[in-house]
Amino acid sequence: MKLSKGCTISLIIAGIIILFGAIFIGNLISGYNQMVRMNEQIENQWSSVENQYQRRMDLIPNLVNSVKGYVEHEREVFTNIAEARSKYAGASSKEGKMKAANQLEGALSRLMVIVERYPNLKASQNFTQLMDELAGTENRVAVARRRYNESVRQYNAYIKQFPQKIIASIFNFEKAEYFEAEEGAEKAPEVDFSN
Repeated sequence: MKLSKGCTISLIIAGIIILFGAIFIGNLISGYNQMVRMNEQIENQWSSVENQYQRRMDLIPNLVNSVKGYVEHEREVFTNIAEARSKYAGASSKEGKMKAANQLEGALSRLMVIVERYPNLKASQNFTQLMDELAGTENRVAVARRRYNESVRQYNAYIKQFPQKIIASIFNFEKAEYFEAEEGAEKAPEVDFSN
């Protein structure tokens, strides 16, 4: 059976349309799956940040208790630390946890400034061990944050590129938020010992 010239051309056109359709669907599926993987990587990295914050939260009561006996009159700092810890524990969103973590860091830095006034406290073995653990935890937090932000950067760049931008809008993949330090965090805290 011989096909007519018009029928052959129609089959070639149909084949080309099917080929382009298959390529389009393949790219759509591949792009979607890549966005899912990248989004899961962000969630995994955020989990690492939260684990380090939990470690920090567990260390802080011990640190505060070791300092309290020496600096009992510095109640405001202890109150700020307790408030920041409870805000973190009560936060349900990433943004809320990021903000509470930044507040806690500010309160801890004020505590460290106060500690400088008490040489006996700095000589205490318990305090020194807790400070070493806290310093190690702060390093882990910094690494976890950096990895989280790197995952966010890769994901955000990916969903902004063509044709992923189209796929992202079809499937509601939205820009992820970076972990950023609170405004003014670059300034050293001021503590007034005059009163």
